[in-house]
Amino acid sequence: MTAPTTITFGGFDETEMRDVLEHACARVGLDCAGAVRLRGHTNAVVRLITEPVVVKIARRGSDKVAVARTATFVRWLMTQNFPTVPLHAVAEQPVVVDGHAVTFWSYLPQPEHSVAASQLAGPLAELHRIADPPVQLERLEVVEAIRRSLAATTCLPQQTLRFLTERVERLADELAQVVYTLPEGVVQGDPQHRNALHTEDGRAVLCDWDTIAYGQPEWDLVTVEIHCRRFGHGLEHYQQFATAYGVDVAQWPGYRVLRDLRELRMITTNARKATHALGTLAEVERRIAGLRCEDPELPWAIL
Repeated sequence: MTAPTTITFGGFDETEMRDVLEHACARVGLDCAGAVRLRGHTNAVVRLITEPVVVKIARRGSDKVAVARTATFVRWLMTQNFPTVPLHAVAEQPVVVDGHAVTFWSYLPQPEHSVAASQLAGPLAELHRIADPPVQLERLEVVEAIRRSLAATTCLPQQTLRFLTERVERLADELAQVVYTLPEGVVQGDPQHRNALHTEDGRAVLCDWDTIAYGQPEWDLVTVEIHCRRFGHGLEHYQQFATAYGVDVAQWPGYRVLRDLRELRMITTNARKATHALGTLAEVERRIAGLRCEDPELPWAIL
């Protein structure tokens, strides 16, 4: 009999998630005794102690087809020697347990410091050049994602929801006038310092492929800029990324519209999840107050 795993999952029922973890690991011959939580916001991300494996547990009802598509895409990236965190070598991905899609990834030990933005440039540029991915990717639809989040948000007053709705509709009109300069391609969807990891040889590899899509690379570039500006990395940190990538999206005429929409998506996504993520609501409200003041320099706390 294995010892119970002592894991607290943000937004997940601990007992249920422990049961899902144990059943999924048993299906692929892994031992989850002593497993340690790494994240628990959108998915439960757990590191096994007995083997160098990270287990990612999606919420019940998550799109299993989408998770399987992501696994297929990452397997293909691995055959192309693309800088990605590799899937663990189990035959079945994802394993579905009680409505939860579970995937298994190689664990990469990390230093104290996060990946620098400039280290994201090479992998992102390579990703944006991919011509023929092996799966049909959904289009990146930021406006629709914001609308869905607002419709599902229950923690904000109606006055605030009206403000956010009016903002997204105004920005949607402005987005229709944006002229892009980069060719469409595969986009990561949420490239940032926490969605990349160090390797032992000092390189950086991308991880967390849940938001993979087909769309304009400018969305990825503006996401990196936002993370540098809002989360304390600083202008120089971003400029090093822009130099390494070869494009400074902040100097592009469409930047402000994409910036405002991408930040609104970050806020509304967290607002939708605030009821099951402790401490999220106060930060969401603080960010919204910054939007009302049109303050692009307000520092954000990581959620």
